[in-house]
Amino acid sequence: MFNEYLQNIIIVVVFSAVIVAIAFDVVDMLLAALLGVSFLTILGIFNQHDILNVTRSAGGPIALLFGGMVVARVLVPTGIFDYIGSRYVLFTRGSGKRFLLSLFLLVGPLCAILPNATTVILLAPIIIRVAQALKINFIGPMIITAIISNSAGLLTLVGDPATFLVGSAIGMTFVGYLQKVSLGGLLSVLVLVPLMPILMRDIWQTEQPLRPDLKPEPLTKPYLCFFALLILLIMVFLFIAGEMLPSPIVPPAVAIIAATLALLLVYGAKVDHITDVLKDVDWRTLLFLIALFCLVEAFAKTGLLQGLSGLLYDWFGTSLLPISLFILAFVGVSSSVLANIPVVAIMLLMVKGYLVTAHFVPETGLAANFLDWPMTTLPVFIAMMFAGTLGGNATLIGASANVVAAGICAGQGQPISFMTFLKYGAPLMICQLLVSALYVAGFFYFLS
Repeated sequence: MFNEYLQNIIIVVVFSAVIVAIAFDVVDMLLAALLGVSFLTILGIFNQHDILNVTRSAGGPIALLFGGMVVARVLVPTGIFDYIGSRYVLFTRGSGKRFLLSLFLLVGPLCAILPNATTVILLAPIIIRVAQALKINFIGPMIITAIISNSAGLLTLVGDPATFLVGSAIGMTFVGYLQKVSLGGLLSVLVLVPLMPILMRDIWQTEQPLRPDLKPEPLTKPYLCFFALLILLIMVFLFIAGEMLPSPIVPPAVAIIAATLALLLVYGAKVDHITDVLKDVDWRTLLFLIALFCLVEAFAKTGLLQGLSGLLYDWFGTSLLPISLFILAFVGVSSSVLANIPVVAIMLLMVKGYLVTAHFVPETGLAANFLDWPMTTLPVFIAMMFAGTLGGNATLIGASANVVAAGICAGQGQPISFMTFLKYGAPLMICQLLVSALYVAGFFYFLS
């Protein structure tokens, strides 16, 4: 219908319009993405073949998110979050310092295996409850919770969709990730700790006597809680060992298995309706990500990525450390104003094209099933993981957990402004990217 030149112009214009509409909140971000995909489909530019490609690329991250959301939702009727909340208040002993430090212990482990936005939804009532008990404003702790949740996604391969997207594209296993990347993820979380007394000075210095009648709340359904946590442990075990089985079970399949077991538990225990559990899944986020994958697939057809790959080669030649640091900075900044998954998806194609152009891998490196990446190229992909995940910490719209935290605070009558989030998020993100740069540089030194 259109010649190649005109088709490329249309795709770039539509893609850019969607991104601008999302960045400046012109229309709802899901609606903007769906309008873009629909427009390209009506014009015949986005077709059935493209949909099949999207299914292959987006299936894993979407399955991971869905499975994690279901497992997390099934924990709600067990009463475990009310139990943790009451214990948390008592643990602080009225100290703002203990409150902030405990956030790392509470949020970090959960967000290493569950979707960060879902974890923020589940933990928000606990955090607000503790803040109110200490008579402090919960805006700051909620922002820090979102930032910790995003950062903790780097602790494991499945902690963040963008991280999994890169890891799965190069054939990295869950255990391989633990060995090569998790330490960097841990450092990116720990670097936040010494910054708390500076950014959260008022809360850090708070000492508020607690009510003497405060007592820990018991679990309302201990047996249900036991089996729900058992399912969570099975999911973690299969994340680690599933790929080593005679018939390997990849992380997205593990997430679906765990979700199935969780729904079976709800059905058997008759404590909730499966329909209600599925209603609480964040379908809006899932649909938004699918639509963005479709737009990225269309953008890849323009050939612009191949041209940009050549430009990277002209700038950096075969020097992988400078290009890794460039990716860390560029993707980090881009992910602060755009959704990190499409940014990472585009950069992934560009980097693969660059590595082919620079003759690190043959032409087959552009194929979706190519996994034979030289060890020397690994830091480039690790830099992309760090940038895509940590870049979202800077702004209110940088990550879904940020948006969720803002929505919860607004519902409590205290909305978070863009500048308020930026005041906390930007310096934390910069420090995290600097630590990540040192880790990537150290990785290169280790390889040499």
